[in-house]
Formats: sequence, structure tokens, C-alpha cells
Amino acid sequence: MKFNLEQAIALLERTPSIVRTLLSGLPEASITKNEGPDTWSPYDVVGHLVHGERTDWIPRLFIIMNDSDQKTFEPYDRFAQFEESKGMTLDDLLQEFETLRKQNIEQLKDFGLTETEFKREGIHPSLGPVTLANLLSAWVVHDQGHIAQISRVLAKQYKDEVGPWTKYMTILKYAPKE
Repeated sequence: MKFNLEQAIALLERTPSIVRTLLSGLPEASITKNEGPDTWSPYDVVGHLVHGERTDWIPRLFIIMNDSDQKTFEPYDRFAQFEESKGMTLDDLLQEFETLRKQNIEQLKDFGLTETEFKREGIHPSLGPVTLANLLSAWVVHDQGHIAQISRVLAKQYKDEVGPWTKYMTILKYAPKE
């Protein structure tokens, strides 16, 4: 599929409400449980999404779109949420995510991007050259991956209780990489 900004925005706009619907009002034990060592709970995922809204997608878009020779992105701290989310409730994080995403979507729309600009490049610190279309597509896929991750972590909380249906529940068979 060729990158389509309107479709990407439609998906990006939905993520905060999907995540809120999945998690809001659940018991603390459900939102803080993970899949084992070195894995993330739904609470951790929301903190990660908040951090990304502040430091990843739009700042990198600005780097690609500026006319400077400096096109290298700052490295992204994939674990910053563990410190940044301390003392925050899930509702605090969900609200912050919704607010930041709305602001970021508005900034994205304000750029008035064209097909030509989707080919502009920035330099990812470990991947090398990436286009604006790559960045925006990665933003969408990143969201979808974390929605699936949240769903998987919630589903696995029932793994021992589904009995013989485990055979048919593919979501329960996924093992995160260590």
C-alpha cells in the first residue's frame, strides 16, 4: 500500500480512544501485569506512548522538514517511561496521551504536506536514511503494535483459565522476544 496521509491521520487519531477503552476502569492488577521479565505492562505501554508523543514523531518530522544540513535524529529512549511515569495514575497518562496526540496531529496537519515532501529524508541513528513517509508509516504501525501488545497482555491474564481452548487462542501462544 502506498502511504496515504489522510488514512494515517485517521488511524493515529483513534489510538488514544482505543487505548482508553481497553484500559480505563480496569483493576490495578490488570494494568500493571506484564508477560514476564523484561516485558511491559499496559501501564508501561501508555507511558511509552506518552514519551513518544513528546520526543519522537513530531520532533523528527521537524528535523526532516527543516532546511538545515543537520538531519540526524536524536536517539530515542525506549525505556524513559519507567522514570517519567513514576507517581502518575493510568488516568493521568491516558489524559496526557490524548492531549499530546491531539496537539501532534494538529501540527502534522498544519504542515500541509505534499507527495514530494514524503520523499524528504532524515537520518535515523541506527537505521540510516529514512523518508518522511517511512517515519509517518512507522508512527501508525508503532501504535497498532502497542494496541496489539496491550490486548495480548490482557488476554494472557486468562491463559490458565481458558482450559482446552488454549489450543485455538493464538494470542496466548505469542512469546515476546527477550
